[in-house]
Amino acid sequence: MSDKKDKDAKPRKGKGLMVKALVALVLIGAGGGGVFGLVQAGIIGGGETEAKEDNTPKLVRKGEEDPYAPVPEGGKEGEAAIDIAGEGGSKYRTAYYSFSEDFTSNLRNSDSLVQMSIAASTRRDGRVLLWLKKHELAIRSQILVVLADTPEEDVFTPQGKERLQARITSAINGVLTQTEGFGGVDAVHFKSFLVQ
Repeated sequence: MSDKKDKDAKPRKGKGLMVKALVALVLIGAGGGGVFGLVQAGIIGGGETEAKEDNTPKLVRKGEEDPYAPVPEGGKEGEAAIDIAGEGGSKYRTAYYSFSEDFTSNLRNSDSLVQMSIAASTRRDGRVLLWLKKHELAIRSQILVVLADTPEEDVFTPQGKERLQARITSAINGVLTQTEGFGGVDAVHFKSFLVQ
């Protein structure tokens, strides 16, 4: 009978060792994963890792110098136009970018055409203006898509025109975000607006 007890005891010891080994492996894996996560998060170790610099265009206060100000037409490098800020209103300066050509498009489900000239405004540094110029072709394409998807009734009411301005602003910021990682255009302004 004692032989029978010994035979039964041996397999149990083997199963017990197997379970203990499996638990130990799981704990080691979890501990290693936890340490890896803490190192990646910068909580422990890795003192030499650099904090990622925020390189997005910054808001420019009135009277501050814009380090990325575009060179004025006919001006020299390092020569900025004189900027005199008013006393009231926003504490940030507003810069404008005028698109070089008018936009002409048909309207959605209509025989009417819209022709407009627009400018975009930003309160951020000159990088946004440089990006607008750099990506004007892609931006023009997106604006024409927005215009072609505009219902005719939107071009005849102030509320419709405001919705159109918001959609154009969003389209411009979409192109800039896709190409440069940041939008930065606050609003679009109509310089001329004609419906035929």
